[in-house]
Amino acid sequence: MFSQAGDLARRLARDAEAVCRHYLSNGRRRGRYWVAGDVMNTPGRSLYVRLHGPEYGPGAAGKWTDAATGEHGDLLDLIRLNRDFSHPGEAMDEARSFLCLPRPPERCGFIAPKRSEGGSPEAARRLFFSGRPIAGTQAEAYLRARAITCRLDWPALRYHPSVYYREAEDAPLQRWPALLAAVTDLGGTITGILRTWLDPLRPAKAPLADPRRALGALLGNGVRFGTATGKL
Repeated sequence: MFSQAGDLARRLARDAEAVCRHYLSNGRRRGRYWVAGDVMNTPGRSLYVRLHGPEYGPGAAGKWTDAATGEHGDLLDLIRLNRDFSHPGEAMDEARSFLCLPRPPERCGFIAPKRSEGGSPEAARRLFFSGRPIAGTQAEAYLRARAITCRLDWPALRYHPSVYYREAEDAPLQRWPALLAAVTDLGGTITGILRTWLDPLRPAKAPLADPRRALGALLGNGVRFGTATGKL
């Protein structure tokens, strides 16, 4: 697996800017680097990804460092953290999908560990902050099609063009655009998110068996628009 991972990391590094534009869309190019806030695609300038350089050694293309946290790695590591994968094989599958490479045949006796369906608040926060405001997106079109005419620029709402969906534990992973709604506690901390998968061709929910799911800790918390006064 490690030799396959190294090969994928080198392939990603050969087109490092395209990788950054896809996974760190809130960042920007500055000279020989792509600069962003962190691996979760938060706007900022702490994360530096080298866009050009040799395949190996110091200054290699695709190597990144987060000056705020000290984290560092290659582009395969970045994809794993950006998508909150718990197993390296999931990041490798994602990289193959990005590179349009076929998935290798499964090895006899190898079973990838299952991820928790409930998810963690940290996973929810990462997914939410990897999205973007909904203005001009399929999420806005979906809400307008539901006759919602009020303002939609609430911090609690974001859009992500490619969120994973699995119908059942043994079903293949799919990717659909989604409306994300942040669930917060009374102090404003995001404890979870609500995901509504969307049809990419029309302003409606995706044609899935269960197009709305929660991630993280919801009990006692809620999606908040504005500040409540008196009664909620």
